[in-house]
Amino acid sequence: QVQLVESGGGLVQAGGSLRLSCAASGIIFRSVAMGWYRQAPGKQRELVAAISSGGLTNYADSVKGRFTISRDNAKNTVYLQMNSLKPEDTAVYYCKATNAANWYWGQGTQVTVSS
Repeated sequence: QVQLVESGGGLVQAGGSLRLSCAASGIIFRSVAMGWYRQAPGKQRELVAAISSGGLTNYADSVKGRFTISRDNAKNTVYLQMNSLKPEDTAVYYCKATNAANWYWGQGTQVTVSS
């Protein structure tokens, strides 16, 4: 059974930083692409950042230069380092694992940025 468990969310002031973690189990982690998505109230879920099994990354324009996605295959964990946070980054953040056959979502972690 695949499980993705996010952690690290919370309340932070604008300009602050948070690091999100997503621990995966039940999957061959090194062979899956991982992504961070977010969904703000009343908005559609959107891609924030993704990292391939080979380590290639891509980012939404809104977070380029502020967020960094990374993965530790030894720990089956993907991270999202978020710096210079803005109130518009407030959302529930989800991680997603994608392999050739399927995709899986975590339960989400709330990030709230106060102005």
